[in-house]
Amino acid sequence: MVNNTTHHYISFFYLVGIPGLENFHCFISIPVCFLLVLTLLGNTIILATVKLEPSLHQPMYFFLCMLAVTDMLLTCSTALKMLAIFWFDEHWIEFDVCLTQMYFIHTLCIMESAILVAMAFDRFVAICIPLHYSTILTSSMVIKLGLVGLSRALFMGLPCIILIKRLPYYTSYIIHHAYCEHMAVVKLASANTLINRAYGISVALSVIALDLWLIATSYIKILQAVFRLSSQNARSKALGTCAAHVCTILAFYTPALFSFLTHRIGKNVSPSVHIILSSLYLLVPPTVNPLVYGIKTKQIRDRALSLFSHLKIVEY
Repeated sequence: MVNNTTHHYISFFYLVGIPGLENFHCFISIPVCFLLVLTLLGNTIILATVKLEPSLHQPMYFFLCMLAVTDMLLTCSTALKMLAIFWFDEHWIEFDVCLTQMYFIHTLCIMESAILVAMAFDRFVAICIPLHYSTILTSSMVIKLGLVGLSRALFMGLPCIILIKRLPYYTSYIIHHAYCEHMAVVKLASANTLINRAYGISVALSVIALDLWLIATSYIKILQAVFRLSSQNARSKALGTCAAHVCTILAFYTPALFSFLTHRIGKNVSPSVHIILSSLYLLVPPTVNPLVYGIKTKQIRDRALSLFSHLKIVEY
């Protein structure tokens, strides 16, 4: 596969999994499989609940459906290859398939961040200018916001793949990771990778900085509007509608922050810890989101419970 004299391009990568913990891959696969199943089940319930309950046909829940679909795709893009490595020792992955996985993972992460911004905007309009909610957040506006977020994700992720495709890969083909992570692949190139590194970090920082700024701005306005309310009950109700969204934001950005800090600051942290943290960043939020909305949102909780009770009656 690799020829040092003629410098043939390599066509496959070898994904190690979690370096140093190869003997425990079988045990690590249990929580990974559990998170995958829980993500697919939970988000499917969310989608079915919103579809079957007419009272949930509102912008807030349409954004939630976008989040659910994104979460399922993100988890499948990551977990399926990880399980193939852990269960069947399927470590080899074609070069183009590796780049495809990388593109999907990064695109879906950017898309998820955009959806969280759209949901923050939804809460801002609902609480700060409720009389104009139905005229501002129309169905066409929801679709436009979704398409803008998707377009941004697609176009920001594409240069990463193009920049990697131009690099020569002659000798190094072992990726010390459980999936095709951008920097792990870039480091294997037999050429200067400054442009790739610069673009990767600029995309990550620009997306996080812009989206967190938009979310923070929305919530500052929301808190200002809430504290102007005279009734304590009204304040609690208004803040209650934001609780699930705030939990989702924390579930998405907190693991990302820890992963980023350990890569940049934690020089003495073992590679296995780095990889576990980066994997948790991709696998945990998609699992948490449906649980949070199922618990915090009464309409979803009640409708989901009624669906389960109906299924039990049908079984009997």
